[in-house]
Amino acid sequence: MQKLLLLLTGVAALYTAPTHAQTAAGESARLARWPLQVSVQFHSVSLPFRDVKTTFSNVGIGLGTELPYNRRGNLVQFFGAGYYRNCYAGDGLFVQTQVGYRPHVGSLYAEVKAGLGWHYSLHPNTTLRLEAGQWQVAGRTGRGMLMVPAGVSIGYARPGAAVAPFVGYQFFLLSGYNPSIPLVPNQLLQAGTRIYFKN
Repeated sequence: MQKLLLLLTGVAALYTAPTHAQTAAGESARLARWPLQVSVQFHSVSLPFRDVKTTFSNVGIGLGTELPYNRRGNLVQFFGAGYYRNCYAGDGLFVQTQVGYRPHVGSLYAEVKAGLGWHYSLHPNTTLRLEAGQWQVAGRTGRGMLMVPAGVSIGYARPGAAVAPFVGYQFFLLSGYNPSIPLVPNQLLQAGTRIYFKN
């Protein structure tokens, strides 16, 4: 409990610490830097917005950054990686890039994004292979697949603040899972923050 309180105090201190540097155009300096995005993610193999309750039993983490395309910061290129545990469908590790549109209303914003990625899925259990008429243990090796993600999120980004919390939803398709199921639907629920570092 003390560690949690210490972590929350640290995040609050970051949130209240303003960034004073300005870009030449007068925009907040945070738009000119590569922020660190950290999130907790919850995974399930599911059609969009189905079985949301079971999603919370499969936890993971995500790290990323982004590059704004314009001074307003409402058009961005996101780069990220993530890992989740799923004891039924198998653990997953992925890297992705997405283009996002992020309109602001005051300090609040909404976001839509889509892109491409690569996903490595591990088997949930030890697998076997037939060799010379005998079943041999093949481990938990998995396979890499094309990932097609799309998502929405809402967040709070106060001008000049060091952190910008958000919650989001990601839906992604995995291509090439096996010959019988060429496309597998997945979803991620996300909660996290972007951290903007001072110059």
